[in-house]
Amino acid sequence: MPLITPILDDRGFEDLFTELRNRIPVYNPQWTDHQDSDPGITLLQLFAYLGEGLQFRFNQIPEATQLAFLKLLDLPLRGARPATALLRAGSDVPQGVVVYAGDQLRSGKTVFTVTQDATVWPLDSVAVARRRLVAGDQPEQVLAFMAGLDPELKTTVQGSIDALKQAQGTLEAVAPYEILTLGSDGQSPPLDFSDTVDGCVWVAVLKNPKAITDPATDLQREKGKPLPLSLGFSPAAWFPDIDQAGQCGEGAGPSLWWQASLAAPARDGGPDYQPLRVSGDTSQGFTRQGVVRLELPSDLAPLGVPVAPPGLAGTGDYPPELDDEQADRLWFWLRAWRADGSRIGPVQLLTLNPLAVVQSITASPELLGSGSGQPDQVFQLAYAPVLADAADPVRLQVEESGVWTDWAQADTLDASTPDDRHFTLDAEAGTVRFGERFPQLGERVRVNRYRWGGGASGNVPAGAIDKWGDVLQGPVPAPPLKRPGQVALTVLNPLPAQGGIDSESLDAALQRIPSELRRNRRAVTRSDFAELALQTPTVSLGRAECLPLFHPPSKSAKPGNVSVVVWPERDPVHPEAPLPDALEIGQVCAWLDQWRLVTTELHVIPPTYQRIAVAVAVQVQEGYGLDAVRDWIGTLLRQYLAPLPPHGPEGRGWPLGRRVLARELEGVVMQVEGVSYVQSLRLDREVPPPAGSPEGSAPSWSSIDVLTLPEWVLPHLAAVTVVDEATALPAPGQNISPPPGTPPVPVPVLRDEC
Repeated sequence: MPLITPILDDRGFEDLFTELRNRIPVYNPQWTDHQDSDPGITLLQLFAYLGEGLQFRFNQIPEATQLAFLKLLDLPLRGARPATALLRAGSDVPQGVVVYAGDQLRSGKTVFTVTQDATVWPLDSVAVARRRLVAGDQPEQVLAFMAGLDPELKTTVQGSIDALKQAQGTLEAVAPYEILTLGSDGQSPPLDFSDTVDGCVWVAVLKNPKAITDPATDLQREKGKPLPLSLGFSPAAWFPDIDQAGQCGEGAGPSLWWQASLAAPARDGGPDYQPLRVSGDTSQGFTRQGVVRLELPSDLAPLGVPVAPPGLAGTGDYPPELDDEQADRLWFWLRAWRADGSRIGPVQLLTLNPLAVVQSITASPELLGSGSGQPDQVFQLAYAPVLADAADPVRLQVEESGVWTDWAQADTLDASTPDDRHFTLDAEAGTVRFGERFPQLGERVRVNRYRWGGGASGNVPAGAIDKWGDVLQGPVPAPPLKRPGQVALTVLNPLPAQGGIDSESLDAALQRIPSELRRNRRAVTRSDFAELALQTPTVSLGRAECLPLFHPPSKSAKPGNVSVVVWPERDPVHPEAPLPDALEIGQVCAWLDQWRLVTTELHVIPPTYQRIAVAVAVQVQEGYGLDAVRDWIGTLLRQYLAPLPPHGPEGRGWPLGRRVLARELEGVVMQVEGVSYVQSLRLDREVPPPAGSPEGSAPSWSSIDVLTLPEWVLPHLAAVTVVDEATALPAPGQNISPPPGTPPVPVPVLRDEC
């Protein structure tokens, strides 16, 4: 096949001349004669002729010259990014097992490093949500709900209400709820805490009966010191609505209030709780994956489960009830809520004894060589790619007059002066470069520390990280997971590792140059935000769109707001309506936050879909079967309405806010081979149940000719029904797959809260 040369600039003589002539009124309004006889016009034609020749030569630039331009622009290839994971550790040792920052674990040949010290206690946990069952708390709503209960369950609920009335004297409102649990193994479905009766996350701390009987005396620690307890948190895998995607650059996030239950009752006879000190929170208020570090009191004896009077178990501030097996192991309860009153959304993992690990290796100190006394010196590190992190830069020193002096890593040397001890890092190549200030002849150069690793190989599945690595900061354990004199320490990743990205390819870097030069390290226009979002180095996005002035919480236009809608490259959970997960939203936020203007309020949001259904009756040509034609019609309609490239009306995915016409879908159906004509086509849209409908009510469907969508909404084809021309189209809602969602959960135990 012939080699097609890419055209870098396809403007010809007429295009260049027209562009020059149109600039005359802007720069010289007094010049009014634009005829060919004017000498100035002749000069413009000459310049256009010369420019056309230069562009012809420019389009012949070979790849070697492009690479030379890449080096001159000082735009290195982007280095690899490491995967991160949250491990769940377990132990049978009463005094706890210490895992140190810098300890290595492996998944096959892939090495992960622990980022913080942690003590693993013989404890386990179960997260509990008290999910509301009635939309409001009015008496008539509660009575209507109780009327639908079976007699035995109704008697139990009524008994709790009567006990509350007797204990409090008056009872104005109650909130029926059901108990939903989330295990610490990561295998349970996500648990949503946004619709709880109290806005709290309850965590039951369970004892390991093989190791401890009385935690207050069995857990060994330094006398008078608080007991450190860690909780690992991971949000649910995807965002179902744009309201859950937060504003970028919001800082540390909302703070959490934590309390531990006490066995003794309070002065008023009710349950009593002790506030706990939070020594660290990398989850930023349960908004991203991280670890919360709590400090239990030095005296553990008061901790326990408050005993509720008959009929009051689980009501009010009394903790929820667990099954018999978990209740026998229960030590005490933790409960947490956000200080700003906001609700915690879907949670995928909440576990004790977490270990945060990253796919990286810390290199030993290296002597790079001696200075040559010339500018632009380059030294090669032993390992690559290097992980470029502003919080953990390369630590380099130069021996100046016999004294090792620290030099600082800079993003660029453009603003550096001959007095600044600066160097730059090419993370992908693993090299450091000096500028106007450089090591003199014979001055030695060394690095004391840097991290290397990363890549897509670190995105290992759940349960894959289960072996110790070659480096351990503390006592060396015996294989596979034992330390001297101790029983096995179990370590496992409940969720897959995420975030690993390979180094940038050369072709991707060459395509990035024009947009880099145009933006000049700033995001101002719509295309700037969309292009930069697609270039987020830590995630793989299939599409990004910018909505200027759009404010997601209010779904209205507000000055200074910019919203970026992102689609993942693939989503196995929602293949036809992909949604980004919490990690992707957070990584895109962090990436775009460094490019936005200070006055820009930036939001990164998931797409919103309007479910539709299409029913079509067609006449099939002779020699074609209806079944085969039905499959092709469904495939073409789904591709035409798909949100990701290379599908959609123009090959870039369905445009945001573009209306859907029934007659345009008829044209898509007519493209299927074997279709003679379209007898009829009906387009249905899903209508959610009206407010106040009973929980679990099915949505309705309405037939329309034109589907008008807001600017942030896309269509999602839920189902396609194809019949022959002699069959009447089914009524709206028939033969249509139900919307995806969680089926109603059975209520094994029901309690009320006043």
